[in-house]
Amino acid sequence: MSISNAMQTGISGLLANSTTVGNISSNIANANTDGYRRSFSQMVTSASSGGQGATAAGVRAVQRADVSLGGTQRTTGVNSDLAVSGAGFFVVSRNPNDPVQANYAFTRAGSFRVDDEGNLSNAAGLYLSGFKYDNAGTLGTVVRNQFDNLETVNVGNTTINGEATTSMSVKGNLPAQETGAGSTSEPFVTSQEYYTALGAAERLEFAWTPSTTPNVWTLGISAEGTELGTVDITFDDYGPSAGAPLSYGSVTALAPAPGGFAFDTGTGTATLTIDNGTTPQVIEVSIGAPGSLSGMTQFDGDYTPLQAEANGLETGKLTRFEIEDNGDLYGIFDNNSRRLLYNIPLAEIPNPDGMRAIDGNAFITTQASGEFHLSEAKSGTAGSIASGSLEASNVELVEELTDLIQTQRAYSSNAKIITTADELMDETTRLKR
Repeated sequence: MSISNAMQTGISGLLANSTTVGNISSNIANANTDGYRRSFSQMVTSASSGGQGATAAGVRAVQRADVSLGGTQRTTGVNSDLAVSGAGFFVVSRNPNDPVQANYAFTRAGSFRVDDEGNLSNAAGLYLSGFKYDNAGTLGTVVRNQFDNLETVNVGNTTINGEATTSMSVKGNLPAQETGAGSTSEPFVTSQEYYTALGAAERLEFAWTPSTTPNVWTLGISAEGTELGTVDITFDDYGPSAGAPLSYGSVTALAPAPGGFAFDTGTGTATLTIDNGTTPQVIEVSIGAPGSLSGMTQFDGDYTPLQAEANGLETGKLTRFEIEDNGDLYGIFDNNSRRLLYNIPLAEIPNPDGMRAIDGNAFITTQASGEFHLSEAKSGTAGSIASGSLEASNVELVEELTDLIQTQRAYSSNAKIITTADELMDETTRLKR
């Protein structure tokens, strides 16, 4: 090797080690950056070909990253902070619902917050993407090897449309000792909420009046102060069905048209027609089939107010959200309903270490990394999502500082090669004098 080659080798060592110092400095600077992945330089020998074959010509630094190496998790208590336990990356975009495929990337930095438009974005300004559920709580068919079916996760100004109540069942206990000769004929009154087609909350009122005939009650039902109808109920007082309705009779409709009241004495079901819209609302109310103890009963003791189960929903506004470990995001509404809104997938990459880092602590796929697949969290080989946690950087400061000392000495040694080669070159030029 000539003196000039030796100098070139020293220069290559300076360049390679300065690149390594740059990586180490970046790692140290990002030691506290959530989701950061350590980068490093791998030294590779370079050679030149001459008349007598290949000869060593120096060294070059090849950039690498420990993308697949996870960091430790810490609890934050903020439900929008997300961490991945296991394999997978969050899918993020530069803009909300970005139509440009090239603007999508992958990250483990899950410090998401709700912006002024309700979108979840992390500290780097990248927006979290997910698959949106429809009103029936299904995803339908989604393509998991591209970004077309993804939407930016938005939890702002989300509402649930009201749904009309169509059925209701009631149960409770009437005090048997209140009927008979000692009856005061004072009704026991309970009201129950139901919902109109527009999602407004209204109330049905049930008035149970004890008869002077033992075990006989008259039920009167009204809606918002308008009487709908009455029915007499006789309860059984003997045998295995004691306390259950024995029979129904004296059905009387009182509702003015177009309202209505009907009662099926065979099933113990009242059909109420309520005049509260262009088309009256119809609600079927199950009081209890004859011989059944699943509805209203009559036993000695205290009056047990009605407990009702009804379908329908009041119009509701999102108050908060919860994220399950499989990526399902539920909205919690002020009408006490809980609904699926999004599924946050995890992108699995065949060779995560082959991805290329971009600005914002994110990565994009390369030929070396392979193509992505958007998996449901906690399924197959995909990891799970921990809400209220963040993944720390995978940088070990002790390791970085040790590498820094080694690299500094290697740099100094290469600098010594250059100064030595310079002295040799100077000595050579003096031979002519």
